Amino acid sequence: MHEKVQTDFQLLISTGTRGLDHVLRGGMPAHRLYLVEGTPGSGKTTLALKFLLDGREKGEASLYITLSETVNELTAVAQSHGWTLDGIRLYEMVAADEFGLDHEQTLLHPSEVELGETVRNVIDLVEKVSPARVVLDSLSELRLLAQNPLRYRRQILALKHFFAKRNCTVLMLDDRTAEPGDLQLHSIAHGVISLEQTANDFGSERRRLRVVKMRGLKYYGGYHDFTIERGGICVYPRLIAADHHRSFPADPVTTGLLELDALLGEGLFPGTNALLAGPAGVGKTTTAIHCMIAALERGQKAAYFLFDERLATLLIRSKALGMDLQPFIDDGRLELRQIDPAELSPGEFASAVQSAVEEDGAGIVVIDSLNAYLHAMPSDNYLILQMHELLTYLAQQGVISLMILGQHGVMGELRSDIDISYLADTVVMLRFFEAEGVVRKSIAVIKTRTSNHERSIRELGIDGHGIAIGEPIRSFSGILSGAPVYTATDRSLLPLNPAEEASAQ
Repeated sequence: MHEKVQTDFQLLISTGTRGLDHVLRGGMPAHRLYLVEGTPGSGKTTLALKFLLDGREKGEASLYITLSETVNELTAVAQSHGWTLDGIRLYEMVAADEFGLDHEQTLLHPSEVELGETVRNVIDLVEKVSPARVVLDSLSELRLLAQNPLRYRRQILALKHFFAKRNCTVLMLDDRTAEPGDLQLHSIAHGVISLEQTANDFGSERRRLRVVKMRGLKYYGGYHDFTIERGGICVYPRLIAADHHRSFPADPVTTGLLELDALLGEGLFPGTNALLAGPAGVGKTTTAIHCMIAALERGQKAAYFLFDERLATLLIRSKALGMDLQPFIDDGRLELRQIDPAELSPGEFASAVQSAVEEDGAGIVVIDSLNAYLHAMPSDNYLILQMHELLTYLAQQGVISLMILGQHGVMGELRSDIDISYLADTVVMLRFFEAEGVVRKSIAVIKTRTSNHERSIRELGIDGHGIAIGEPIRSFSGILSGAPVYTATDRSLLPLNPAEEASAQ
């Protein structure tokens, strides 16, 4: 991404931020003036410094002119990312009391001069340094000096024409504090990148960016989440499933349980997703893990994204049920990642899934659970759109996706936070029912788009030996409604273990 890209019409240069280069489909057209706007703290300075650092790596002269921050502040920002600004010319325009012969930078005085003189000083600096890349921070100071919009616009146009003759690529930063609704610069700039920062009632702040315009360049529109990490900005481009296709075998694979394969018709098909829905404690996670282990034992890789349960608890519980995950983690076949929905943005989560599939080669992905994922989203509509794009992407990659959805309640009518069953290729319903004074579990496949599945309900048993699935239950009705009715002696139920038998008696 750091190489210059020659298109049919123009030369593209890297922004220094890989994710943003992806959004721009290679980078920005060179020798143009761009506006980077955003409120204080949204990441403008970090983005601009990375842009200049990328130029330094290519041997290009770089210049940072600041009217709002000091050189010490810029240096502190760089140090927080592990950068050094050696080789980048920094010029600050500060108050007169900062002037001194012992200061290494050139000091100007925008508070004491007119806008025209400030612009002339900027031009003089550029002519002296002859940079290929320039950052001007920030336009709010120039706007205040202009005193009226017409004069401000004329001076910015003068700068634009001057930079164009010098073959400079320029980023002008605007913190939108002087005139928040002022859009006149959008028409002057060759491209506009807008950075946003929002604070939730709970959890960390969320950041996102949008390319408002980019003349002569086809880019990925819409909002893209990003975070500020040590080393710069990490942009998570919006996942577009239509851009990701690959061929894969379509033959069904086993879940590791012949009875569950029979319920599903033939098993699980690559490129499909299955939704496991039911109340808490009914066995959704255990069933998903069993299916995942069957894939791991076939030699596939898997990625498990855990939202609800603690990682240590899941490992202990799985091992107690005869499904030890640690060996698969140790040999690299399983990536087990605990997700904090209050700290992770939806775009970052989608990027993590994409990385697990494309970089780590995961053939099966488990999301546990959609309930917590829902709370990480700003609204239900966004959840549906995100899940639709993510599931479509996984399907086109030939991945088997298992999604867990917890339902409210234990018996009777159960309720879900959101219904996404229409997005699922397969829906597996798990329920509690009571027989012989013992609480039992049932499993049934409500729909599948890939085969003629079994319509019966079977009993699900979970103990220290793992999972067992019984024969179809014939003598109960109303199990899925939560109000089962016993109709006759049913010899298809699983035998009770000694503890359950003693409690029943």
